[in-house]
Amino acid sequence: MAPRSRPTARQVRLGTELRRMREAAGLKAREAAELLSSTSAQMSQVEAGLAGASEERVRRLAAHYACADDALIDALVAMVTDRTQGWWEEFQGLLPPVFSDVAELEHHATFLHEVVITHVPGLLQTPDYARAVFGYMVPQLPESELTPRVQHRMNRRAVIERDPPVPYRTVVHEAALRIRVADRKVMLAQLQEIMGEMERGHATVRVIPFDTDGFAGASAAMMHLGGPLPRLDTVLRDSPNGTAFLDAESQLDRFRTLFRKVEEAALDPAQSRDFIHRLAKEL
Repeated sequence: MAPRSRPTARQVRLGTELRRMREAAGLKAREAAELLSSTSAQMSQVEAGLAGASEERVRRLAAHYACADDALIDALVAMVTDRTQGWWEEFQGLLPPVFSDVAELEHHATFLHEVVITHVPGLLQTPDYARAVFGYMVPQLPESELTPRVQHRMNRRAVIERDPPVPYRTVVHEAALRIRVADRKVMLAQLQEIMGEMERGHATVRVIPFDTDGFAGASAAMMHLGGPLPRLDTVLRDSPNGTAFLDAESQLDRFRTLFRKVEEAALDPAQSRDFIHRLAKEL
């Protein structure tokens, strides 16, 4: 079977975990390949997410590596055997692959923790707000690219609106609630939508006001997606160069701590709703 031309972030993560398991066992790729009567090139492709791995192969590798973490093995097997055909596949070829990667990871997440500073969280955006954000890109997007991006963002909301929803907690800075990416009407509808999602139990939103003392987390924007096990969590961070997928244990620990610090600086959910309501009345 020919190698995948572009593995998904989830396929890459599976390969990464198999590599980490092998390295923990002190084996080289060549030695692991020999255990499966395979080649080091084929093993490298599996560990890079460029080639698939069957349930039988994952369990054989785990046995060869003397991995005693049954929960981890079962979680990796679940990743291998999952055949979900998600809505995001409709956008392949229309949008950059990272859009599908994010949607797939959110679909499988056990929780979502997010920090936003300058924009309303994507999972809570209205169509008009999202259109204004994507419409500000340079170079300007043609309508054939702008409309699919907005629709993709709206479709992502399924994870917090399904039954049961993925537990979603977000910390939003006041700046994101005040910056008018469009006009007053769009911003008012956006604030009302956030309050509506809070009332429906789809999101726990906590606000950090401008006048909060001791908040130095302006660079803390992130999305932390829970995996079936803590070691299978993923953190997403956006930058001018694109979205980074972070999964090293030291990175995950760092961002768990960072989220707790940011959340502690925020108003509680009830105070946050009152705060957003006051902002809406100002409009």
